[in-house]
Amino acid sequence: MSAYIVGVLVPLVVTFLLRSSKSEKKRGVPVDVGGEPGYAIRNSRFPSPVETAWEGITTLAELFEQACKQHFDKRLLGTRKLISREIETSEDGRSFEKLHLGDYEWLTYGQAFEAVCNFASGLAQLGHGKGERVAIFADTRAEWFIALQGCFRQNVTVVTIYASLGEEALCHSLNETEVTTVVCGHKELKKLIDISGQLDTVKRIISMDDELPSNSASVSASVSWTLIAFSDLLRLGQGHPVDPELPLAADIAVIMYTSGSTGLPKGVMMTHGNVLATGSAVMTIVPGLGTKDVYMAYLPLAHILELAAENIMAAVGISIGYGSPLTLTDTSNKIKKGTKGDASVLKPTLMACVPAILDRVRDGVRKKVDATGGLAKKLFDLAYARRLSAVNGSWWGAWGLERLLWNFLVFRKIRAILGGRIRFVLSGGAPLSGDTQRFINICLGVPIGQGYGLTETCAGGTFSEEDDTSVGRVGAPLPCSYVKLIDWPEGGYLTSDSPKPRGEIVIGGPNVTVGYFKSEEKTREVYKVDEKGMRWFYTGDIGQFHADGCLEIIDRKKDIVKLQHGEYVSLGKVEAALIISPYVDNIMLHADPFHSYCVALVVASQAAIEEWASKKGIEYTNFSDLCQKEETIKEVHGSLVKAAKAARLEKFEIPAKIILLSEPWTPESGLVTAALKIKRESIRKAFSEDLAKLYSS
Repeated sequence: MSAYIVGVLVPLVVTFLLRSSKSEKKRGVPVDVGGEPGYAIRNSRFPSPVETAWEGITTLAELFEQACKQHFDKRLLGTRKLISREIETSEDGRSFEKLHLGDYEWLTYGQAFEAVCNFASGLAQLGHGKGERVAIFADTRAEWFIALQGCFRQNVTVVTIYASLGEEALCHSLNETEVTTVVCGHKELKKLIDISGQLDTVKRIISMDDELPSNSASVSASVSWTLIAFSDLLRLGQGHPVDPELPLAADIAVIMYTSGSTGLPKGVMMTHGNVLATGSAVMTIVPGLGTKDVYMAYLPLAHILELAAENIMAAVGISIGYGSPLTLTDTSNKIKKGTKGDASVLKPTLMACVPAILDRVRDGVRKKVDATGGLAKKLFDLAYARRLSAVNGSWWGAWGLERLLWNFLVFRKIRAILGGRIRFVLSGGAPLSGDTQRFINICLGVPIGQGYGLTETCAGGTFSEEDDTSVGRVGAPLPCSYVKLIDWPEGGYLTSDSPKPRGEIVIGGPNVTVGYFKSEEKTREVYKVDEKGMRWFYTGDIGQFHADGCLEIIDRKKDIVKLQHGEYVSLGKVEAALIISPYVDNIMLHADPFHSYCVALVVASQAAIEEWASKKGIEYTNFSDLCQKEETIKEVHGSLVKAAKAARLEKFEIPAKIILLSEPWTPESGLVTAALKIKRESIRKAFSEDLAKLYSS
């Protein structure tokens, strides 16, 4: 009995002492900066912005070469072997590809460096000239990373393009940057062939897959393309080595095209120094990064979050295993039933996520628990409530031995979904809901480092520390950044506001990029250089600083609409509150200045709504039919009202009418970006008649 008491009381006392010390911790402190007047904060541990964490290293090419020499025999890049590919047909006649994947096959740091050098030499032998640009247009995989580093060794600027990009945006990106060489996968090559007549400067195509489309030879001949397989390029480079032409810190490493959520994508020019500054800063925040870690790589490398993360991992000797969102877990869409997903095989310790992925993990677990029912559900609900009480600071929550008991009985099975070894999750790209953050904290038993940054700041901005258990905030400024709030009187946000200063978020530091490619006017609008020489980016986001120097995102300038009676509605804020409803897979709020209320397009969560219909005994022919039924729309709208009240939204912020959609929004549909952010204008155009009916009915 005494052992049990000690096991419970000691953690309680230690936790109380730690919480007391944490409440006094200053994570960010005020700093005097130049430029437009405002309220500026820096990281409390670094008096000036960090540019590099490695002595003598100023570029990504130097950093990678150093890492390969230090970790020569250690595993670096892992790819799963394809055992079989099958097509399954569902009851409604739709076909689905299912993959049976084997173990990971690895390249060591030494082997990867050799491949990088061979790629660089092969590129030169292929005729790619000095000053010409290479585009990488493919899903995330080992060859993507090798091609990136190979280009860096010859000081070739890489244009990154999302694999899901539509034809118009793809043509725009390739033509605007005058790309002469494209590195792509099999399915991306098909897209390039379809638009070959619209590409002005492309001369060479490097296919990551040996399998080529049947019409590739005739098309490449008609447009005078040189078409070569990735493996053949490496052999060409191996037989004809070329000396490297290493870049300088100020050279452009990447022109990264945004996902185009507000129109045609913009190309953001990033120097080696920009990306290195963000990587160096994150190194100081993520605890204990080292050679024992394994990183799960599956987000688009065309997104700065993943590109920066993989460069950091490689720099410190971490193994990187590649996967995809469709093969991530044992129950992922493309995984053949009875076989293992990527995470189960790799057993990673680290992974980066966008909130949409974490929301799916949460919803998947809840769906499974609800479907199981009975004692198992009651046990989960009790365990979750006890741990939630503890995480929220209650002394009487589940600590000590009770915590270990719940981990063993309940949460151990959930952690196995992602391999069972995850110790840290990095979340970025969009706001993470407090509900999802707490769910991941408890069920996976890991801290979530929530970051805030943009492509224009190389993902650098703020980052929450491991010991910060608060929700809804994005941490203190990274050591590479100063973060300043400036007044936005039109929106009612001022740095003089009490109790927290509020305003538009402006980020300065060595991570702030050069600007937009061939778009000086747009660059001048949002990039400014102050009298001290520091470069600042005006984000358009609205934030407030807490007393400990941590930032909270509270609004977005472009997403604010003034209703007929003068009330202001923040579309993004309301959407973030309503998407918590279990019936919602995605949502877009629409506000018309000529009306006094909002409406919404709601993408229905099929599993949740079909389960509700089954319990209610509602008959329907298919899911589309179910979504059009009046009782279904009433049920979903009721859940939105409930979520809105829980988030303390005003009455005018709650959608008065909704349309329930049965088809999901995917990057392929052009309605969401590759990072799964909604493309508001594209959705408005696609559903213009539906939105008009909501206001006219």
